[in-house]
Amino acid sequence: MTGKRTEAKGGHLLRNLLLFGRVLRGLGLNIHTGRMLDAVRVLDLVGVRRKRDLSDALKTVLVHRQQHLALFDEAFEVFWRAKRDDLTTLDLRSLGEQRRFRRPQVAPPGPDSDSGSEPDSNENDDRVDLTRTYSAREVLRTKDFAQYTVEEFAQAQAMMAGLDWDQGMRKTRRWTPGKGSSLDPRRLMRSNLRYGGEIVELPYQRRRQKPRPLVLICDVSGSMERYTRMLLHFIHSIASGPDQVEAFLFATRLTRITGHLAHKDIDEAVSDVARAVPDWAGGTRIGEALKSFNYDWTRRVLGRGAVVLVISDGWDRGEPDLLQVEMARLQRSCHRLIWLNPLLGAPDYEPATRGMQAALPYIDNLLPVHNLASLVDLAHHLSTLPTRRDARRQQAVIRKSIAEGESDTPKPSQRSSNRDANPSFKHPLWGRGG
Repeated sequence: MTGKRTEAKGGHLLRNLLLFGRVLRGLGLNIHTGRMLDAVRVLDLVGVRRKRDLSDALKTVLVHRQQHLALFDEAFEVFWRAKRDDLTTLDLRSLGEQRRFRRPQVAPPGPDSDSGSEPDSNENDDRVDLTRTYSAREVLRTKDFAQYTVEEFAQAQAMMAGLDWDQGMRKTRRWTPGKGSSLDPRRLMRSNLRYGGEIVELPYQRRRQKPRPLVLICDVSGSMERYTRMLLHFIHSIASGPDQVEAFLFATRLTRITGHLAHKDIDEAVSDVARAVPDWAGGTRIGEALKSFNYDWTRRVLGRGAVVLVISDGWDRGEPDLLQVEMARLQRSCHRLIWLNPLLGAPDYEPATRGMQAALPYIDNLLPVHNLASLVDLAHHLSTLPTRRDARRQQAVIRKSIAEGESDTPKPSQRSSNRDANPSFKHPLWGRGG
């Protein structure tokens, strides 16, 4: 007797589970046969002793979008509610409530939804009310880093860890078999030996590709203090990937922090970096920091077509001429020189400081880095970089001046004098990804 009762109970439960899947499909969830089979397996593992466990288990295998979580919870509470009287059996369809299995009506809440009165259950059993609310995640994407609260800062860390960083591929000097424009001599001779030396097969080869190195040079001076901690988390999220990444910090001097970013715990890594940088939140000498990088680290980290990201607001207390010379040398040594400015996100920003005016002619891309949306745009920009290095823009200016018949090539200081006299100068890449 007990076995038959259990069998009947299992049969009714399975049938009701399939009907519940039909209700979810009517609400817009992508419920197919494979997911329902997973739900049946989960039902065998979890059981029906606790309603909360059953709800969490079914939600795990049936819901795959965040916007469907509220719909699932509402549908679960309506469908798997307690029986109304003692005359019902275990088959829910015997309750006389076939309307529950019709396609649910999805509509906004009624005018009385805010009142404390309980709605009539006979009229609202097959109705699911939807309330439109703002997305806190979307607000966080567009909010400036300097305005984050402690809770938003923690949420932004989790969102930043989910970004996919791909700085592109570079062609090496080595060859590999594949569809290319060059014949493979060794395979050509070996594969045609079977034909008595006659050239019948033509095997080709192509250049082997490797991920392009990425170098980050971040300003941690006093003017960048509002953004420093979030930018360090940004650097740690990139350095935690499989690709080769080198990281440096500077204020008045340059400090290499690549080894400190090896900690898996991001808070421990940031604390270790803060202790290792002696000039944290000090003055800014961008030219001297780049000179130290060019003389001590260029040949070590830029020898394989690296992409360089300089993160700074451009406020500089050093010599503009020195910054121009070192920016020109740095640009010649790398595949792409990208300047990330957190102030560029302001609609009324103009690069009128001496540091930005001196660096602009040697920047390949000037991009903002003030919120999560700008980081998403940066990740997309890095993944779409060309394999070949573009012609430098200051070289185009020199060629144009020579074509116009000028006797002497203008020096960097002479080229920048016009911009210093005109503070409203706007770089062609200002605010765009190029």
